[in-house]
Amino acid sequence: MPKILILDPIAQEGLDLLAKAPGITHEVRTGLKGDALKKALAEADGAICRSGVTITAEALEGNRRLRAIARAGVGTDNIDKEAATRLGIVVMNTPTGNTLSTAEHTFTLMLALSRRVAEAYHTLLAGKWDRKTFMGTQLADKTLGIVGLGRIGQEVAKRALAFQMRVLGYDPFLSAEGAAKLGITRVERVRDMLPQIDYLTVHTPLTPETTNLIDREAIALMKPGVRLVNCARGGIYNEEALVEGLKSGKLGGVALDVFREEPCTASPLFGLPNVLCTPHLGASTEEAQTQVAVEAVELLINYFTKGEVRHAVNMAAIDPKTLEAIRGYLDLAYRLGLLMAQWHPAGASACHLVYRGELTKKNTKLVTAAFCAGLLERALEEDVNIVNSELLLRERGIKLTEHSRSEPGAFSSSMTVEVESGGQKFEAGGTLFGNNMPRLIRLGESRLEAYLDGKLLVFTHNDVPGIIGAVGTIFGNHRVNIAQMAVGRAAPGGSAIGVLNLDSLPPAAALAEVSGHKDIQSVRVIELPPAGQLPTWLRG
Repeated sequence: MPKILILDPIAQEGLDLLAKAPGITHEVRTGLKGDALKKALAEADGAICRSGVTITAEALEGNRRLRAIARAGVGTDNIDKEAATRLGIVVMNTPTGNTLSTAEHTFTLMLALSRRVAEAYHTLLAGKWDRKTFMGTQLADKTLGIVGLGRIGQEVAKRALAFQMRVLGYDPFLSAEGAAKLGITRVERVRDMLPQIDYLTVHTPLTPETTNLIDREAIALMKPGVRLVNCARGGIYNEEALVEGLKSGKLGGVALDVFREEPCTASPLFGLPNVLCTPHLGASTEEAQTQVAVEAVELLINYFTKGEVRHAVNMAAIDPKTLEAIRGYLDLAYRLGLLMAQWHPAGASACHLVYRGELTKKNTKLVTAAFCAGLLERALEEDVNIVNSELLLRERGIKLTEHSRSEPGAFSSSMTVEVESGGQKFEAGGTLFGNNMPRLIRLGESRLEAYLDGKLLVFTHNDVPGIIGAVGTIFGNHRVNIAQMAVGRAAPGGSAIGVLNLDSLPPAAALAEVSGHKDIQSVRVIELPPAGQLPTWLRG
């Protein structure tokens, strides 16, 4: 009889559902840590947690019983997923339960900031009746910029449109057509919207691309009086830049529910005029907590009674034999997805994959899902893997197709991926050398042979003498070592492409020099995992 351990307080509705589940027992033990947590986990078949407990590798060490962990919420940073995967423990989350609550809190902060609700109330507490100081601003006819148009971003957009706002949006995986259906005007880059907006809200994960997304330079592009809201992740807004913008009068207001370091009880923002802050309350509604508790319980009940795996964040429901037979191609597809996400412009509308040769005899559906996981990984807050990647892609209105051709072509097995964006098509091809060495064999019309790992510099250029030497000299002057090099072209004398594997990321000055060369057309830095490093969900 499976035993489920409740490690954090959850809504009573979830506990009631567990109590009614036939053939399952449960025990509530909150506040555990150290040896007590390790011992409790070793005596359970499943566990449910929120963010209060941290399940480390040490807590799981030597565990031979635990089979599944469900997180009542989206983020799983408090669970060591790599350690869980090594032990065969499925980690699942509840990605939809907090959506409406977070969207509503975002709008709550926008409204309260616009009408200066908190400041006005504090003057009443101080015995003052001051109507003139707290003149507000209405939302109607204002422009809202939304960065990140996943579930939460789309719900915020719906509410803004209901308030008669104009909505501009940026999402790397939402096409202009998909945005238009939602009533949103899509922009190509975040900075394209900044001079136009009266309000800005972000709904993205914290990644290298979004860290300090709104900094001094970004604020300088905005019109005076703009108001900024963040209910996503601390660190997307540079807090020092916010303070400067408020003190200079450039920013009309800032509302934050999240902070770079949490818990946060002291900040230079606290106490400034036109600032409203809350202690990460986005998901703190009775409805949201009930929903995530019920969803987490249902995940474990279905897992133990039906063998069903849903919303897994660390592994896919694949038997070990199938996984081992196709692991190399899953890694190849995943890396091609990461490559395309960084190489092609934002706003994909369709993806098409073509498989050739021996690969067509394998489970290409899984390979397609691995490509989708790589394509989406850096853009979404959800943990993406081959269980949920296709669904998440289609949710953004992106059409996905695949085609198989049994004739092998230049290699015994290969795959080509094509991403449509803004009426253009961007193509890349790959194959495996041996069983586990992914190689890039095509970019656009150019054929080449490049390593698909580490730090890459991809540059297009005129096919004239001296380009490779010029780039090598620039990087040599900036102490950037080139580990591997590949060049390709469709025909002599036209456009060509170069791919360099670098030992370190090139400094901005080096990139500026390369971009400034008269015969170099474009330069892109792409970061891929080191050779042999697999995503958590692919490790056996």
